[in-house]
Amino acid sequence: MNSKGSLEIKRVRKQYKVSGAALQVLDDINLDVKPGEFISIVGLSGCGKTTLLRLIVGLESDYEGEILLDGRRLNGPSLDRGIVFQDHRLFPWLTVEKNIALGIVGKSEKEKKNIIASHIELVGLKGFEKSYPHQLSGGMSQRAAIARALVNQPEILLLDEPLGALDALTRMYMHKELERIWNKEKITMIMVTHDVEEAVYLSDKIVIMSAKPGRLQKIINVPLARPRDRASLDFAEMKEQVLEAFLLHTEHPFSYTI
Repeated sequence: MNSKGSLEIKRVRKQYKVSGAALQVLDDINLDVKPGEFISIVGLSGCGKTTLLRLIVGLESDYEGEILLDGRRLNGPSLDRGIVFQDHRLFPWLTVEKNIALGIVGKSEKEKKNIIASHIELVGLKGFEKSYPHQLSGGMSQRAAIARALVNQPEILLLDEPLGALDALTRMYMHKELERIWNKEKITMIMVTHDVEEAVYLSDKIVIMSAKPGRLQKIINVPLARPRDRASLDFAEMKEQVLEAFLLHTEHPFSYTI
């Protein structure tokens, strides 16, 4: 397992100013992530999941507390953290290989060519190098986005509902692909999701958050052997455990926009 990619979140609080008033978005968030772990964060819309990812990736720096990567305090965006969004955000006028090339920094043209080829193979897009985004399926587009996020060998890959826009069958296929990539790269992954089954299938640990303000309510270890069998009794029991914990720590769930 990679020795890098440990994350410590200590007493993190975040607020925004709305119409002159302070809106507390995150309150006293504490979380330790080991190198190479796959962590899912589950919670209703508005609980601060995406805000937390933005703080980790360095898109926002105005917060209280500490976020440490391998013991170093984070100060803005860096190549040691990659991120994939729900929308693949590929440039429509560029081919797969040129979209992936945009993520590469500080390499010679020969090195770029090798990196692009190896990552296209990693995400299973060999043969689609010259294809444009409109010629790809949703799952293929997300795989290209994952390749672009991995080309600089980040220590942590952050995933903000990366499969949320896909149909159910494609999403299940992408679960297997994402797990394969995670196993191959030995990288720490932190994923935001609304899908409890997705979290159980992929995660070592599941973090449950509540809203208004966003708080970390419970961390559930997922001890199931990999690859995981969705049809097994153990899987069903694990999913039920997470759902029960989620409902227990979610007050008036229908008062939020989902």
